[in-house]
Amino acid sequence: MGERAVDITEVLADTGCSQELIDRAESLLKSGYTEDLIRCLKLCRCDLMDELHEQYKKIDYLDHVIRQTEKTK
Repeated sequence: MGERAVDITEVLADTGCSQELIDRAESLLKSGYTEDLIRCLKLCRCDLMDELHEQYKKIDYLDHVIRQTEKTK
């Protein structure tokens, strides 16, 4: 496994991607399917963005409750 594959594997693991996705990305890289690898990485990015948006929604809701509670002081 080359240095580039290790970097991708580490990045995907560090960002919380599933082992299945990590294995798939590693396989695509080894096979030279760069376009498919990019698609795979973009899917992982989309999943992370969806999680981020869900967290933002929770924060916004909590901020709303805080503001409403502060108004009742």
